[in-house]
Amino acid sequence: MSEMPSPVLSAAEFQRRLLAWFDVHGRHDLPWQQERTPYRVWVSEIMLQQTQVATVIPYFERFMARFPTVRELAVAHQDEVLHLWTGLGYYARGRNLHKAAGVLLDEHGGDFPMDAEALAALPGIGRSTAGAIIAQSSGERAVILDGNVKRSLARLHAVEGWPGRPAVERRLWALAEHYTPHERLVDYTQAVMDLGATLCRRGTPECGRCPFADVCLAHARGAERRFPESKPKKSLPTRTTRMLLLRDARGRVLLEQRPASGLWGGLWSLPQFDDEAALTAWLDSHAPGSAIESAGAPFLHVFSHFRLEITPQPARVERLDAVGETRRWYDPENPDAVGLAAPVKSLLTSLAPLALDAPPGPYTHEEIDP
Repeated sequence: MSEMPSPVLSAAEFQRRLLAWFDVHGRHDLPWQQERTPYRVWVSEIMLQQTQVATVIPYFERFMARFPTVRELAVAHQDEVLHLWTGLGYYARGRNLHKAAGVLLDEHGGDFPMDAEALAALPGIGRSTAGAIIAQSSGERAVILDGNVKRSLARLHAVEGWPGRPAVERRLWALAEHYTPHERLVDYTQAVMDLGATLCRRGTPECGRCPFADVCLAHARGAERRFPESKPKKSLPTRTTRMLLLRDARGRVLLEQRPASGLWGGLWSLPQFDDEAALTAWLDSHAPGSAIESAGAPFLHVFSHFRLEITPQPARVERLDAVGETRRWYDPENPDAVGLAAPVKSLLTSLAPLALDAPPGPYTHEEIDP
């Protein structure tokens, strides 16, 4: 099998059609398109990974208001960064953004190296994101292949196989390289992403409005939804956990910081236990005299690799000494600026002055952080 299917159009014709469509129908007023800088493009590209534009816009605007430069992001505490990321999901993105800002400040004086290989070496930046930063901020030629572009090219050429497989990805990169122009790189990069995001969508492609409908091989076969092939599915195992909602006399809730890597890495969460016996033993050891209340209704939080069934377990304690560096009291009515795991944030928000109301859930498709 060849590395690249034969292009259905010349590069010049593909670019002409795409840019003509973009000039009329593309997105030209997104926040990160204003005052384009490598920093603003970078933050937007990271936020847009696995996340829709409408969801990203308010997060991006808040993030830019608080961290307008690489330096301000680099010197901030991770808790504040993750606090502004809370609810956006895929929290490794926020941690890597913070780490990369530190590298940029320490090794590059806060500037971005306009070299794809150097950019891709930064935490959380891969080949496509590096290309987007260069093309969008400098106008220099750089190739991108995000999820939207993969889908459009896979359909246009009826590329068989899941794009996560190396051989399939190589073919798609070759096509992306073939079609990428040497001029109007800023517009082309946005246009090729917009095509997949607004027309060549995953479940409901609008082929009647597509500038490539007459040459799209998947459309000719009536098989648009077959391409690209989905990742082979595995059955998701279900794990269970009990989250301790330990409140003191002032109504504050005890939180623990998760380890730096792994599930909800670096975020603040409720103490978690495998079962009721383990939770009770912890209370006896760390908070003697606690009064355990009726457990809340279990709910599901679904990750990419497993489902987590969470049972909220309220309890009361008069006081708890020596909270320590990895534990803190959190006041739901006057919340701290800390990063919270999504179900924890929902549980804390649902706390009435003295009771747990309206349990959250279900949640779906949160990525497991590496």
